[in-house]
Amino acid sequence: MGKRKADRVFVFDTTLRDGEQSPGASMNLTEKLEVARALELLGVDVIEAGFPITSEDDFEAVRAIAAEVRKPTVAGLARCVAKDIDRAAEAVAVARRPRIHVFLATSRIHREYKLRKARSEILRLAVEGVERAKAAVDDVQFSPEDAARTEPEFLARVVEDVIAAGATTVNIPDTVGWATPDGFRGLMEHLFEHVPNIADAVIAVHCHDDLGMAVANSLSAVQAGARQVECCVNGLGERAGNAALEEIVMGLATRPDAFNGCWTNVRTERLYPTSRLVSRVTGLAVARNKSVVGENAFAHESGIHADGVLKERTTYEIMNPKAVGVAKSTLVLGKHSGRHQFRQRLKELGFRLSAEEVDTLFFGPFKSLADRKKEIFDEDIEALVESETRTVPETWRLRGLQVATGTSGMPTATVELEVAETGETPRDAATGDGPVDAIFRAIERLTGASLRLTDYQIRSVTGGKEAQGEVRLEGVCHGRTVSGRGVSTDVLEGSARAFLGAINRAVSHERAGGRKPKKAKKARRATKVKKATKTTKAKTRRAKRRST
Repeated sequence: MGKRKADRVFVFDTTLRDGEQSPGASMNLTEKLEVARALELLGVDVIEAGFPITSEDDFEAVRAIAAEVRKPTVAGLARCVAKDIDRAAEAVAVARRPRIHVFLATSRIHREYKLRKARSEILRLAVEGVERAKAAVDDVQFSPEDAARTEPEFLARVVEDVIAAGATTVNIPDTVGWATPDGFRGLMEHLFEHVPNIADAVIAVHCHDDLGMAVANSLSAVQAGARQVECCVNGLGERAGNAALEEIVMGLATRPDAFNGCWTNVRTERLYPTSRLVSRVTGLAVARNKSVVGENAFAHESGIHADGVLKERTTYEIMNPKAVGVAKSTLVLGKHSGRHQFRQRLKELGFRLSAEEVDTLFFGPFKSLADRKKEIFDEDIEALVESETRTVPETWRLRGLQVATGTSGMPTATVELEVAETGETPRDAATGDGPVDAIFRAIERLTGASLRLTDYQIRSVTGGKEAQGEVRLEGVCHGRTVSGRGVSTDVLEGSARAFLGAINRAVSHERAGGRKPKKAKKARRATKVKKATKTTKAKTRRAKRRST
């Protein structure tokens, strides 16, 4: 179906005005210009560049943006006060499409406690404000502040009078996030029914997110006939923020059936990069679970979900990630991941393993690592594959490791190994100059091997606190240079695995040369005890024969 002009929803972006009022989100002129250019590329219809009367900096920012961007309308905010309106008019004068946005509170609570004015006075000031702005620019927007808490019949009278005075857009704000979707839609329907000249202006909405319903309220208003939505990138704004631009745009784009075919001119593929720019400039991070542009918006860890997405993306994704500027979905590997997901990642990384090798990796090292790390990265997978598929046969396996160390006291390591051939599990402890040295000494005592280190290196496989540490070492054992590699989230465990790997490599070389490796310490002790027992019995028998 073709898009009807009457169903177009104009996007009024107030990131540079209301969004900047988020605590900690202030921007300098250079940063505002950078965001304004991004908003122009995004395709928003109106950029509210600031509140010119508040400061010289804000005035200069509005004027600079008005001179910089050419396609969007540039709006300056003003109270229904003469000096505010004149200052705003001066700031947007150089814009190709200037707009003055005037506002005045209309709710009972604001009239009585903030403005201390009667209804008649509010009506007079609203009309005078619109008329003064209209004398400076053709495009004037009026907002009855706190409209959601204003008496519906009085609000209808205000809207009718400001349209008659020349307002081309009338915005209905839910200034404090008071509204609910059904209630706000009902208010909009009341206005469309009781304002006779409402067709002479574009009706807009500006919803705050205090109760988490800003987007829902905005879209309810669109269903009722509103055709401009005020919003901010990433949902920035005072207190809990404004309706999120990206959520409104993709709500309309994804569910035209639910919103009467309404559409916007926003280039949706620019949503993600614009979101990241605003986050970087303001220093306010985007939550991982944020709709549309959050890091997890197109990420899947659950084995069931990942399996579905691999077979058909739309099973668990209602939006194409490319439509919002994300290259592709991400299959996050973690403890909830399934074999299909793991096999797919191995394939993407270029590994061609048999089904048996995949199962061995998945149910063994991968699951063990997933229990210790929240997220497993490609580098982790590569390290696991290298460790498990490119090692020599194990004579000894690491079963357990306990290390005691500190600034005072002797570093001590207790190591338990498993003898591959017999299943024995000898254990021993040793002290050293440090925890790593103590580990190495304990392993040497257990294996009977001596490895003289010539190189020892540690590096982080991935980033973050839970990163795996990779230990690589070289040394001389039985006159041969051997190397070892160990990967673990615990660098001490990684060191033990690397050291043991080097010894296993030396033993493998010995076997290839026809020599038998030395037995583990516990096994040697058992042999000595057995021989001693035989000798004692023999001596006892000889003594008995002599006495007889």
